[in-house]
Amino acid sequence: MTSELDIFVGNTTLIDEDVYRLWLDGYSVSDAVSLRVRSGILEQTGATAAVLQSDTMDHYRTFHMLERLLHAPPKLLHQLIFQIPPSRQALLIERYYAFDEAFVREVLGKKLSKGTKKDLDDISTKTGITLKSCRRQFDNFKRVFKVVEEMRGSLVDNIQQHFLLSDRLARDYAAIVFFASNRFETGKKKLQYLSFGDFAFCAELMIQNWTLGAVDSQVDDMDVDLDKEFLQDLKELKMLVADKDLLDLHKSLVCTALRGKLGVFSEMEANFKNLSRGLVNVAAKLTHNKDVRDLFVDLVEKFVEPCRSDHWPLNDVRLFLNQYSASVHSLDGFRHQALWDRYMGTLRGCLLRLYHD
Repeated sequence: MTSELDIFVGNTTLIDEDVYRLWLDGYSVSDAVSLRVRSGILEQTGATAAVLQSDTMDHYRTFHMLERLLHAPPKLLHQLIFQIPPSRQALLIERYYAFDEAFVREVLGKKLSKGTKKDLDDISTKTGITLKSCRRQFDNFKRVFKVVEEMRGSLVDNIQQHFLLSDRLARDYAAIVFFASNRFETGKKKLQYLSFGDFAFCAELMIQNWTLGAVDSQVDDMDVDLDKEFLQDLKELKMLVADKDLLDLHKSLVCTALRGKLGVFSEMEANFKNLSRGLVNVAAKLTHNKDVRDLFVDLVEKFVEPCRSDHWPLNDVRLFLNQYSASVHSLDGFRHQALWDRYMGTLRGCLLRLYHD
């Protein structure tokens, strides 16, 4: 009895996206096989359990061999061992460096060190993300941080150049690097309502306006380190609340402009000085590392919570912040307009993002 067998020979590396996802999620081969069986793949393909086991193992071996190249993505593009189409290479890289929102919220702002890595067991238990996946995501954060932290030039551009990530993912990694470098507190209970996207939005504003790169594109660490001279100068804003005449005039200008336009006008008028002191004092304290780390805690305590307790609608918050910022330009005795705009331009955007009415 003779059997006919059709054979096709090729050298293109086959990538099964579903199996790749299972591998990235940290499942063992046996768990991955069980999940594939549950998805109905045996019925769909007519394959046997043994073939499925072999197929899964073969994919896992390929992914393990590719992983060292994924640690330095340009190497994946230039190697000749695996024949992978460019679109597939991009998919492999993008998904390898993708991360879970629940995981990044647990480590955002923490030092990317062995100490934090020891907490991954607890994070895995808390989030339901496998320990293996937690380790991959943490190691990716640390790897990107180490490569770009002292580079000259745009943080996003450097990440894209060295890790070949999409613009959106590169911006997310820039936020992670920025938060890790400045150690912003994000884990306090009062900050738990904020998403990674909220913090990433604020990080992008601060990188654009408060870092060394905002004033000099040729310095090292330009998008990582806050501009210390700028932070020192912010103490000059203290006069806006220390000088009673300036404070009263500022309040008068804002109230005149917003009368009849705010649903919470009486609450704003009664609380104006406290809100202004809060916003200005946050600026004046940013010369100290601890106060820089507590920036988001202070913004929530000094502004978001008071407005929320008075039930300010988001649009009223927007109108107030716009007028509060703009009215300073009409204060004849104030001589730090550019400094104020650099500070409040960023702070206004952050506060509107942090305020969930």
